[in-house]
Parts: sequence; C-alpha cells; structure tokens
Amino acid sequence: MNIKVVAFDADDTLFINEPYFEETEKKFCGIMEAYLSHQSLSQELFKTQINNLPLYGYGIKGYVLSMIETAVKVSNGTVSVKTIERITDLGKELIQKPIVLIDGVEETLKELHGKYKLVVATKGDLKDQHRKLHNSGLGHYFHHIEVMSDKKEIDYLKLLKRLEVKPEEFYMIGNSLRSDVLPVLEIGGYACHVPFHTTWAHEMIDHNVEHDNFKEINTIKEVLPVLLS
Repeated sequence: MNIKVVAFDADDTLFINEPYFEETEKKFCGIMEAYLSHQSLSQELFKTQINNLPLYGYGIKGYVLSMIETAVKVSNGTVSVKTIERITDLGKELIQKPIVLIDGVEETLKELHGKYKLVVATKGDLKDQHRKLHNSGLGHYFHHIEVMSDKKEIDYLKLLKRLEVKPEEFYMIGNSLRSDVLPVLEIGGYACHVPFHTTWAHEMIDHNVEHDNFKEINTIKEVLPVLLS
C-alpha cells in the first residue's frame, strides 16, 4: 500500500453516538405510547427518517423534525403543543450528551499522527459534528474535517479531489459497511471496518464483504499493525 491519507468516521468510530439515539427513541415511544405500541412507533419513525433524508440529511436536527412529523402522523394531528415541546426537549438533550471516546481511539491517533495525513470523514449536522470533535479533544490530530451530506462514491471522489490524493492512496476506517467501506472500495480505495456493538438499521447490509482492499478488525487499535508495518 502507498497510503497518504487515513480517514476516520466520527460517530461510533471515534466516539459513542448511536446508543444516545436509541435512548432518545425509547423516550419518544414512551411519550407517544397512547397512540401506538413502541415497536410500531419505532417503525413509523424510521420510515419518516428515511423519507426525510433527501430533505434534511443526517443528524440530530433532522431526527427531531422526523420525531415531530411522526407524532403528528400517528396522532392524526391531535398531538398537543405540550407533547411537541417534550419532543423538542429530547432533541436538546441529545445535542448535549457527553462525548465518550471509544476504547483505543486516542492511542491509535497518537501512533498514526505525523506518519499519515489524518482526516475525519463523517456524515451529520455540520455544527453538531464540529462541536463534538472540539469537545472530544481529538481535533488537533486531524489535518482536515469533512462533514459530508452523504457517503456515496461521488462524495468520496470529491473529498479525494480536495485532499489531492488518488483513491489508492486513501484508507477509510469506520463502523458502517454501507457508508465507510463499500463506496471506498468501489472507487479503488482501501477500507477497514471496525464494528460497533449497535448500528442504525439504515447502515446495515445483508451480505459479506470480500475484497483485496478490505479488512475487518475488532478494535480500532488493530489497524496499527496494518498501517505501521
């Protein structure tokens, strides 16, 4: 490999994210349980989120709007203003969750810093992702932070153009096979999957990945022998 840039996803790769969304979803279902079962509410919320992705993109703000839309829909427009206020408060709580680094992240960044150009390549809300990276204390390790509207082949190609590197000089590390691995392999880059114990349903795929440029690891520190050998 002739890697020049090593990119990291942020949420559930550098720090914990999805468990906070799951906790918020449970609270939302509790608020709205007079209308539907928790399972049905979760399904309706998920459908609303997916339908809204082209409009709102990824992140907390779009999630809050989707919760409100779901509440209006399942209640047939009868949901109270007080309940809407409770739902918006859930969003504010979500934004203020503490930043908890995943084990081995900082040690990995310390080892790679100065040996490669390190970047963050993540989806989500621009302001929120910059806030989380600032509060994580990891910002100084990174040459560049890219908050992407999506993570498809075209989005990675645009990133590589800005970084002035070829696909074969790019190594992506993340917890999502759909977003962090498959598109990068498709354009000729290298990708490493480091699973997190919980994953948003939208990021799951139903097949195994087999590719010469792909590696699966159990913890993020296991990438060090690969990149430092």
